[in-house]
Amino acid sequence: MKQPLRTDAAETQPQGKSNLFIALIIGCALCLEALDTTVITTALPVMAQSLHEDPIRLNLAITSYLLSLAVFVPLSGWIADTYGARKVFRLAIIIFTVGSVLCGLSHSLIQLVMARMLQGFGGAMLVPVGRLVVLKTVERSELVQAMAYLSIPWMIGPVIGPPLGGFIVTYYSWRWIFFINVPVCIIGLILVTAYVPHILEEKVPPFDFPGFILTGLGLAGLVFGLETVGRGIVPVPLVVAVLGGGLGCVVLYFYHARRRVAPIVDLRLFEIKTFSIATLGGGLYRMGVGAMPFVLALLLQIGFGLTPFASGMLTFTSAAGSLLVRMAAHRIVRRWGFRTVLVVNGLVSAVSVAACLWFTASTSHLTIIIILFAGGFFRSLQYTGLTALAYADIPNPLMSAASTLASMAQQVCTSLGVAGAALTMRLALTMHGGGALSARDIDWGFVSVVVMAAVSIPSFLKLSPHAGAEISGRAPASDQGEISSAAAH
Repeated sequence: MKQPLRTDAAETQPQGKSNLFIALIIGCALCLEALDTTVITTALPVMAQSLHEDPIRLNLAITSYLLSLAVFVPLSGWIADTYGARKVFRLAIIIFTVGSVLCGLSHSLIQLVMARMLQGFGGAMLVPVGRLVVLKTVERSELVQAMAYLSIPWMIGPVIGPPLGGFIVTYYSWRWIFFINVPVCIIGLILVTAYVPHILEEKVPPFDFPGFILTGLGLAGLVFGLETVGRGIVPVPLVVAVLGGGLGCVVLYFYHARRRVAPIVDLRLFEIKTFSIATLGGGLYRMGVGAMPFVLALLLQIGFGLTPFASGMLTFTSAAGSLLVRMAAHRIVRRWGFRTVLVVNGLVSAVSVAACLWFTASTSHLTIIIILFAGGFFRSLQYTGLTALAYADIPNPLMSAASTLASMAQQVCTSLGVAGAALTMRLALTMHGGGALSARDIDWGFVSVVVMAAVSIPSFLKLSPHAGAEISGRAPASDQGEISSAAAH
């Protein structure tokens, strides 16, 4: 068993608003990772021309980053427990910065791919370790607010990525897509050093090397396969083989984890009901909503003929809607409870996505802005609720394992959602006789998003009305211990 975590006494003073400020610092750092996975998409054609490469081959710059994330995310929790969360988080920022500089200096595809893999290694530690810092710093009563601070940058990154990339490649060099990370990373490094406390586990189990190999190969195979399925980039037999190999490694890991006392990814966490529903049921929601920026960008640019910058400015309004969650999430969850919020808001969120099916090239931009603004609020509220609920009943010594497992699940679910939307649109295109992708084909992508988001709702109905009461504040303090204990069974 792990022993209680150790924090330096001089560094455990920040409370209240200071703790939420720490969450905001971490959230801004996580925004870099979320932004970097999308900002490159718009710039790919220009980058391909500069590097004298085929744009399709240059897609390796995206895939290599995601593969690196998938391989190293399982490692993050053990490293953070062993060397300290703040130290590892700072190291992740430094690695991410160096990778960014090398990406900007690349003059060939192989150089860019290697630099992106280094970036992915840093990014793989940023998200779970950053979340871990918040979980071990913020009081449980402030967890919903803290997760709102984390969710806002996480929502903004994918939305502003395409317009930012379009602006930079239009008016400057594509290399500045990576160079702009440097000053932001330096500021983040200073703030983390100044405000984030040093947190270290007293006793850490031995490193699970076989488990690391199995999870790395398994996740890499699944993510690569899901990122390429339905896009016509890689031959279908190869995609099937990679997906099969990845799934096989995941199955082998299940058997491995059952026989090991301290596996690198602790699947026993799924025995905690709130974590299981928030991670698995919430994963279905993330599958759908995670594909939303991808499908929406296609509709506005290919379906309606808008420029990348113009479409990006429209989609940015959904990020503006998510900003309201910081002020409202805690009050909403406290008033209605996690169960009601996740069920009702999940349904409303799915409806807001379905409203995009009525968009046409003649739809006024004001109408699109209003719908996307409202949708951004509801989606961000759902993300905030799911993330907070996942850790409501996790014992403090298991926070590292929970953060790692949740990050892995989110990575796979997001990739699966995009793959599902891409495959749906490709099937629709085939049924319509092939040719160029049109708005009616893209509409089927929205249908897949709505369906994936809607099927998550029944799982939230399994929650107790008092689920997560300790962090939502809906139950009297005297009842919280009993509720928290019951939630684990």
